[in-house]
Amino acid sequence: MIGKEKQAEFLLEAMPYIKKYHNKILVIKYGGNAMIDEEMKRSVMRDLTYLCSVGIQVVLVHGGGPEISETMNRMGIESKFIGGLRYTDAETAEVVRMVLAGKINKTLVHMLGSLGARAVGLCGIDGGMLRCEKESEELGYVGKIVGVDTDLIVNSLDNGYIPVISSVGYDDEGHIYNVNADSAASAIAGALKAESLILMTDIRGLLKDKDDENSLIKRVFVSDIPSLAKDGIISGGMIPKVNCCKEAIRRGVNRVFITDGRVKHSILLELLSDEGLGTMFVKGD
Repeated sequence: MIGKEKQAEFLLEAMPYIKKYHNKILVIKYGGNAMIDEEMKRSVMRDLTYLCSVGIQVVLVHGGGPEISETMNRMGIESKFIGGLRYTDAETAEVVRMVLAGKINKTLVHMLGSLGARAVGLCGIDGGMLRCEKESEELGYVGKIVGVDTDLIVNSLDNGYIPVISSVGYDDEGHIYNVNADSAASAIAGALKAESLILMTDIRGLLKDKDDENSLIKRVFVSDIPSLAKDGIISGGMIPKVNCCKEAIRRGVNRVFITDGRVKHSILLELLSDEGLGTMFVKGD
């Protein structure tokens, strides 16, 4: 338990950051262990409720891969993965919509409401929010976002709600798409010109040595990304995540963070403290 003195010190340290983010838009991609563990889930929702209470406009974007796999198993549908991405035929796309836009989305909305926040559940189909085309024929209905309509998000924020958005998209022919939640959050943050985007994950951030969590890189300029990739520091599953960071900044987001969702109150520690927690990506000086 943190002592009262430490709590007071954190509040004083947080004050200038609260002022900086006041009435600004913060987009959070929610996933990883923080989404599976019930105690961590409630901790994250409490953090979002707190941010709203101090005047920060919060947009929550979520996926839910493990629950999709679990539901498919119960339905007798085999999960197939190609290059780490879920192969999505029309039947799988319907399961994705059911799990993400139904069960998970409404669970998060209900939890936020129980903590005193006003939240509204949305998905990328609503209001034509996330228009997609196929990422590739090989992956089926895995969506590449080609258009973002933010009207419904902005209206929700203007009326004091947290938009809780599941990463499901559509096309003009009526197909449903499974969209990577990092990509959805990046595209939405860019379209909103958000102050910051936070990608929650299960590692500390970008590491110089992927096997040493003490080798965290605290700040990365977008111009440094090619050399970090060439040196193998950005590799494997971190490549698409960093590309999402780069794309969000290219579209006008000021700061993007990859932060450790395994740590309680990681969002508050990332945004409202001098030290931060994970890796911050910025455009440059």
